[in-house]
Amino acid sequence: MRIFFCGSSGFGLPCLEALRDSRHELVQVATQPAHKAGRGRKIRKTPAADWAEHNSVPCFETADINSDESLRLAETLRPDLFVVIAFGQKVGRDFIEKARYEAINVHASLLPKYRGAAPINWALLNGEKETGVTIITLAEKMDAGYMLGKKKTPIYKDDNAKSLHDRLAVLSPELLLETIDKIENGSASYIPQDETRATLARKLKKSDGIIDWHSSAEDIANKVRAFWPWPEAQTRYQIGKSGKIIKVIIADAEPAEKAEGSSQEVGALDDNMNVVCGEGALAINRLKPENSSMMDFKAFENGRYSGSDDKFLNIQPKYE
Repeated sequence: MRIFFCGSSGFGLPCLEALRDSRHELVQVATQPAHKAGRGRKIRKTPAADWAEHNSVPCFETADINSDESLRLAETLRPDLFVVIAFGQKVGRDFIEKARYEAINVHASLLPKYRGAAPINWALLNGEKETGVTIITLAEKMDAGYMLGKKKTPIYKDDNAKSLHDRLAVLSPELLLETIDKIENGSASYIPQDETRATLARKLKKSDGIIDWHSSAEDIANKVRAFWPWPEAQTRYQIGKSGKIIKVIIADAEPAEKAEGSSQEVGALDDNMNVVCGEGALAINRLKPENSSMMDFKAFENGRYSGSDDKFLNIQPKYE
C-alpha cells in the first residue's frame, strides 16, 4: 500500500518507524510548519519533519492540509491510504477522497471515551484504571468515525501523562499494521461508536493545573499525574511567619492518611509532613520551588523552606 502520513508530534514516530520497515511504501509525510519554541524562541521543526528528513522521506510542511496545493500533491501521489496521527489540523473530505481507500486515525483513548485533543491527560485526571488506542476512519465530527481496532493497557499508579503517552505511542504500530492489512484484504470491520457513551477531552489550559487544596487528596494526586510535564500542577507555598510566598510546581505525589491529632487546616503540613487536603492528605514526592531545581520533598523539608508554620496556599486570581 502507498501510505501518505499526516502527523506532527512525537506520538506518531513509532508508527512512522513501523511503516518505514513494513512492506508498505511511505510516499509522503505532511506536517505542521516549523515554529518558534523554547526559551530561546528558536525555529523548530516538528518531530515528524525531523524524522522525515533523517529518513529521506519526502516531507511537506503546511498550515492548511485542505489547501489547493495540498490537494494537488495528494492528487499527484495517489496514495492508497492516509494515516493521520496527532496532526493538529482537521483533514477535509476533498483531501480524504484523494486516497484509493480512505483516511484512518490513531487516537490515544478507548473511543468513544475521551474524544478530543487531550485524551491521555483526562483519563489520568479522572482516575481511569485502563486506557488504550483506537484506530478510526476520519469523519466530519471530531474523533467520531468508525472503529477499526482497539488495543488496551492498564494505567499504573506511577503513570503520569508523559509515561502514558510514551507507552501508548509504542502500543500503536502493531495495531496500525494489522488494520492496514485488513483494509487491503477487505476483512476490516467498521464498528460505529456509541454516541451515548462519548465524552470530550478538551484542550488543556495553563490554569487547569492550579491546585485547589480543598479537593480530595486522590483528586489532587490525579491532577499532578495528569498535568506532568504540562501544564504542571501549580500551587503557592508560604514560608513560616515571614509570610513570604513562592511558586511551587508539584511533579509527583500520592494520597496518604492524615496524621491523627494534626492540624486540620487545608494546605498545612501534618505531623507526617503530608499536606492536609479537603479529604485525606497528600504525600509529595518531588517538587520544584520557584528559582530552584527539581528536588525530592525530603530535601525541600530539610532546606530553608519547611517549618512548623509553613503551608501550601490556593492560588488567588491575581496569580492566574
